Amino acid sequence: MRLDDYIEDLEPDAEAERRRLAKEKSYAITDHLEDFERKFDDALSGDTLVGSTSPSIFVGRSNYPDIPVGLLSPVGDEDAAEEYVTDGDWYQQGYAIDDVLQRRTGLLNSSKRANVDSPSIASRMTPNVDDVWDGFVGVQREVAIADRPVDLEIGLDDKPDLGLDTGTDVATPRGPRANARNAELRENPYVPRPVKKTLEDDDWQAEGAMTYLYRRGFDVYDINSILSAGALGQTKQRRLVPTRWSITAVDDTVGKYLRGRIRNAPSIDEVQVWANEYVGNRYWVVLAPGNWEFELVEMKAPGSIWNPDPADNIWLASASEGYEGRSSYVEETAGAYYAARLGVLEYLESIGRQAKCLVLREVSDDYWAPVGVWQVRESVRNAFEGQYGEAETFHDAVSEVATQLPVSYARLRRKSELAAGLQSNLSAFSNSD
Repeated sequence: MRLDDYIEDLEPDAEAERRRLAKEKSYAITDHLEDFERKFDDALSGDTLVGSTSPSIFVGRSNYPDIPVGLLSPVGDEDAAEEYVTDGDWYQQGYAIDDVLQRRTGLLNSSKRANVDSPSIASRMTPNVDDVWDGFVGVQREVAIADRPVDLEIGLDDKPDLGLDTGTDVATPRGPRANARNAELRENPYVPRPVKKTLEDDDWQAEGAMTYLYRRGFDVYDINSILSAGALGQTKQRRLVPTRWSITAVDDTVGKYLRGRIRNAPSIDEVQVWANEYVGNRYWVVLAPGNWEFELVEMKAPGSIWNPDPADNIWLASASEGYEGRSSYVEETAGAYYAARLGVLEYLESIGRQAKCLVLREVSDDYWAPVGVWQVRESVRNAFEGQYGEAETFHDAVSEVATQLPVSYARLRRKSELAAGLQSNLSAFSNSD
């Protein structure tokens, strides 16, 4: 389909409905938390949360290396615990911002402090994390490696703090928190065979274990939890990994694996433009013939997340890599870079091709609360569904897409190396030997 026709047709009912949902800025979270408090009182027996079901874990980063580690449990909705797990199903079900916040604020984070290398900060003589399969850290690990939510009994030191932690653009918002005294399993969790294999191999580096699990059908969400719980890597190097760090680490590691898979693949043979929109974020993915290159440019509107001043200008950030990848962490676009890159590489690997790619992310003021970097990953993954627009050249495509952006083509070229033609020229120069 010609690119101009493709752009004209980008108003399907599904997209219009998603925009409508994003604009429904309900601020009923306070009522939701009051409902949670009532459910919590009903579920509490003395100082013990009986019949709790934990679908996931959380590892914080404050005061590193002595960090908070938590079990996340829905209160009063244990039978639907799996619906509270952050993954691609949330996108497939069309969750709006309110839906995500209600899932996350419906999870009680029962937490204790632990050292990243040992289960207790009280004594450095305690076993290393890799040896621990009892106590609070051991139970947390059992939850992380299980293939379904786990029934628990959690002893609490106090009632939960019902303040809402809205998180960041990378971290998913979190709900009420309570200090945990202990936790006990009420069942024997089932651990998939590939996970057992990575646990039992003392010499397997974390990167290799991650890609092994990915190749065995585990999504990055599953791998992230296992890494966070200190259950991957060479035995003496295993440690608890803050959730925010593990999300990016897994996206980066799997992305590098996929980049290696397409390294010698033939190039695509036409310029393609794909688009998607979700929870107030619009994505344009421009693929062009050539060796692998990648760039993410983010445009954040005044009044949106990370650009809260309604009188400010559009905020721009970018990061890129050439054929050989990156040697340093992305600061400006952070976890969104690795999540978007993963979605593109999964598509290219699935068709056995390579390409140079520019992802343009426009964050509108409809993105009124952060839902986590998963929405970047899923929006780019799902951008490759359906049709795409075709253009004669890469720069024809970018200039046409620029007419739909909140910044001028000239400003985009000043910020984007690929739009300006710089990255391609540098790659050609470096490969001239």
